[in-house]
Amino acid sequence: MAKKNSKKSANASATIARNKRATFEYRFEEKFEAGLSLMGWEVKSIRMGKINLSESYVMLKNGEAYLHGCNIVPLNTASTHVICDPIRVRKLLLNRRELDRLAGSVERQGYAIVPISMYWGKGTWVKIEIGLGKGKKEHDKREDTKQREWGIEKARIMKAK
Repeated sequence: MAKKNSKKSANASATIARNKRATFEYRFEEKFEAGLSLMGWEVKSIRMGKINLSESYVMLKNGEAYLHGCNIVPLNTASTHVICDPIRVRKLLLNRRELDRLAGSVERQGYAIVPISMYWGKGTWVKIEIGLGKGKKEHDKREDTKQREWGIEKARIMKAK
C-alpha cells in the first residue's frame, strides 16, 4: 500500500481571515510570515471563524512587534475564570533579523506594517502574513480598479469568442 502524502499546501482552506482592505490601501514591497502568541480561548474562537483583521495594524515597541486592533470575539462557552479581552495586544513572533529590517524601513523610509492574512501553519500553529508597504494615493487606487475591470472585460470577450 502506498503512503499518502501528508504535506499540506497553503490553500484556501488553510486561510482563516483576510484583510482585503490592506491590499486596496497599500502597495507592499515585502511580505513576512510571523507566528502569533495567543491564549487558549483565542485559538478556539479562531477555529470557529470569529476574527476580524480589517482594523488591525502592527506596531514596533522595544524591539518587538505587536498586533493591535485585531478583534477575536470570545465564544459563549469560554471559561469563566479567564478574562477575555477581544481587542488585546498580541505579540508577533519574528526573528531578530526580520525585526531589525522592519524597524529600519519604518523609521527611515516611512513604511507601514499591515497584516494581510491569517492562516494555519504546520499543525495547529496560527501564522499571520504581514506586509511592509506604503499607502497608495488616490490615482493609484483608480489605476488598480481600471486594471481589475479590464481583466474582467477581457475574460468576457475571450469567453464570447
